Amino acid sequence: MDMAKFLPVLLCLFSLCVAVQASHKVYPEFQSLHSEKTSQSIETLNLIQRTGYHFQPPRHWINDPNGPMYYNGLYHLFYQYNPKGAVWGNIVWAHSVSKDLINWEPLEPAIYPTDHFDINGCWSGSATILPGNKPVILYTGIDPKNRQVQNYAIPKNYSDPYLREWVKPKDNPIVDPDRSVNASAFRDPTTAWYGKDGLWRIVVGSKRKHRGIAYLYRSRDFVHWVKAKHPLHSKHKTGMWECPDFFPVSLNGKNGVDTSFDGPDIKYVLKVSLDLTRYEYYTVGQYHQGIDRYVPDNTSVDGWSGLRYDYGNFYASKTFFDVDKNRRILWGWANESDIAQHDVAKGWAGIQTIPRELWLDSSGKQLIQWPIEELETLRGDKVQIKNHKLKMREQIEIKGITAIQADVDVTFLLPSSLDSAEQFDPSWVNAQDVCALKGIKVEGGVGPFGLFTLASENLKEYTPVFFRIFKAPQKHVVLMCSDARSSSVRSGLYKPSFAGFVDVDLTDRKLSLRSLIDHSVVESFGAGGKTCITSRVYPTFTSLNDAHLFAFNYGKESITIERLNAWSMKRPQIN
Repeated sequence: MDMAKFLPVLLCLFSLCVAVQASHKVYPEFQSLHSEKTSQSIETLNLIQRTGYHFQPPRHWINDPNGPMYYNGLYHLFYQYNPKGAVWGNIVWAHSVSKDLINWEPLEPAIYPTDHFDINGCWSGSATILPGNKPVILYTGIDPKNRQVQNYAIPKNYSDPYLREWVKPKDNPIVDPDRSVNASAFRDPTTAWYGKDGLWRIVVGSKRKHRGIAYLYRSRDFVHWVKAKHPLHSKHKTGMWECPDFFPVSLNGKNGVDTSFDGPDIKYVLKVSLDLTRYEYYTVGQYHQGIDRYVPDNTSVDGWSGLRYDYGNFYASKTFFDVDKNRRILWGWANESDIAQHDVAKGWAGIQTIPRELWLDSSGKQLIQWPIEELETLRGDKVQIKNHKLKMREQIEIKGITAIQADVDVTFLLPSSLDSAEQFDPSWVNAQDVCALKGIKVEGGVGPFGLFTLASENLKEYTPVFFRIFKAPQKHVVLMCSDARSSSVRSGLYKPSFAGFVDVDLTDRKLSLRSLIDHSVVESFGAGGKTCITSRVYPTFTSLNDAHLFAFNYGKESITIERLNAWSMKRPQIN
């Protein structure tokens, strides 16, 4: 992914800066920014804001997860990393390994700029396990002319389960942009898949003017690649497609399938990260192997208003098939929403979200995501609430856990009648706009109700994660929000009202919410993982005990907490 062109957005923090100039320039002056004075000391910033159980290295900048894979009993995570500072630049492929996706051991970087084909950068890519259990990395290199080319790297010693050292063969680059390809927008090769015709295939993200493109390449030996006559897929008015991901999903249950699986009862998912919006979008559809074309189903919107993995701060994601547990795992990057000076003062920036298991919903129309089961090994002290009715404008505090580092899972029971729900305006097509319009301070019929996370005792600061129910002609519309506008009294932060609609059947009157709360991040999963929202927030707490957690109902109709389980979360052993 091209973070160089995103840097000006980071520095002005999405405020009044509207123009982003495309550039591959590194900004060395920002590698050593002087710390500015803040209302919180550096020690307090790190105590309060640094996550406890999310993946992040001890120091410096990280972004895209690259080439996650399972190999010889170990999970490998590669990620974009600046070893010299807490802003983007000097990017290498950092490398960590784990036995359980929770406790991680850092290793030396796997790839860093050394040769003519990557001397100006080693950007994002993927990993593929070739026959004979031989892993290979594909990645984007920036050459001396600042062209984006695709390279490969292989382990120096296949018998080393840690795969500590990687070699970049001299026949790189293996995919060179021809004259028909925009060489400044040609990056992030996917995991390869193997066809019945004996050819490997990969996709590389690109654009032509305003059309996003997934270029398709084929190879028999994984070294000599030929561009297909037609892209796998493209779409007008979507801009640059970064970090594409293409994989099959089963129509029968939660089990994942290998990227090269070619059998019955599957659909395919194409995910792209849109450089213009900084959000990710995916479609579900059919892959016509005979002509190497992907066609989204007519139930999948192909463009800016389409489905997202996550409707919040989540980008440059990558999935892999976990052959050990027969599941597909999703990694994603959550950038900071603070100013760059604070990142430099803290000495770090960026986290990876909790790995999520991913599968196709029984409707076949969308994906379901859920935190991996291994996360539950970090659960500590537990509190539980059952059958508590929340009356209009009532809130209760969830005590007995560490509210700044918690896992909360609640099921709400709706009233027997939803007649008092507000009327849905069909012009409301953007959920985030609706959340901004109908925040928690606007009383509704059924809702808003949910959780106040990372809240101060007097509720001067809080991040509400909540639902709101609307009436519509065909079915009720469910809005889910993670609204950061009240998350901090500090100015200069990016505090959006992230939101998504939830496609859920309310026949049983139940609506579930799970929130992973970890200092400066709240990852939330609505309706069993149908809609997910990640927020980065920065309350001005001065101690860990300043954080509180509440359940609330600010609607006219009473809402019942049928079941609420909340746990304090322990830190992983290695991180």
